[in-house]
Amino acid sequence: MRTLDAVALTLLIVGGLNWGLVGAFQFDLVATLFGEMSMLSRVVYILVGLSAVLVAARARSFLSFAPAARI
Repeated sequence: MRTLDAVALTLLIVGGLNWGLVGAFQFDLVATLFGEMSMLSRVVYILVGLSAVLVAARARSFLSFAPAARI
């Protein structure tokens, strides 16, 4: 599972950086590298989305190690 988590986190970072580039400079790095909506670009986008789902699903277990804040 550690390998899967590392791959998911890496893809999530790549996706976040790509969206930052799109927002700041209207530059889509994935589309530039693999072609706009080519099959490979779509695979990258799908993998980034699946990585986000995986990380979100596991976020609860990641956060459960932190003590609850008391007010």
